[in-house]
Amino acid sequence: MSGQALKTSTSSKCISVVLSGVGGQGTLVAGKLLGKVAMKTGLDVKVSEVHGMSQRGGSVITYVRMGCKVYSPIIDEGMADFCLFFEPLEAIRWVSLLKKGGTMIINSAPVKPLPVLLGNEKYPDRISERIKEAGEGNARVIEIDAKQTAVSFGSAKAANIVMIGALSIFTDIPESVWKESIEESFSEKPHLISMNLDAFQAGRDLVR
Repeated sequence: MSGQALKTSTSSKCISVVLSGVGGQGTLVAGKLLGKVAMKTGLDVKVSEVHGMSQRGGSVITYVRMGCKVYSPIIDEGMADFCLFFEPLEAIRWVSLLKKGGTMIINSAPVKPLPVLLGNEKYPDRISERIKEAGEGNARVIEIDAKQTAVSFGSAKAANIVMIGALSIFTDIPESVWKESIEESFSEKPHLISMNLDAFQAGRDLVR
């Protein structure tokens, strides 16, 4: 798929990536993996979990900034080149961080909070339509079912790696660097390496 890419050869511009989801979806793991990949290409990187709650179900947002020299990990409103939303409602909450002409990749599988599951609150409707309306004319909007894709490889927890795979298509970073970084990230759990490599490749295939 053509479009803006993370150019590792760029010497001055900082690339800003937002990863947002809920607790338990592995947004920080994905952010650290992205940082590892960038460092392997010689870029300066800052990764920061700047908002959220550690318990499962709480909103979590991670910033990754990379470039020749990065002085702050903070991404201001309208400054993100890419946004990875691991849950649809997170896209509504944080779409304002995306710059005009940026790209957002959204996991279409909702994670409903406890009050919704108990019937005390209602999950917002028309999420997909609202996301597209928010990005219409200003951004590239890509929706994928990262959760179901990950389940097909053995675990819904690999959805974060599916999302990273989708992002990787928009970079000029060699596929081998991504895969090497995944292997290193899961070196202490070698039984998970093959599954996550498959999830990464599936994410790439979803957006080609």
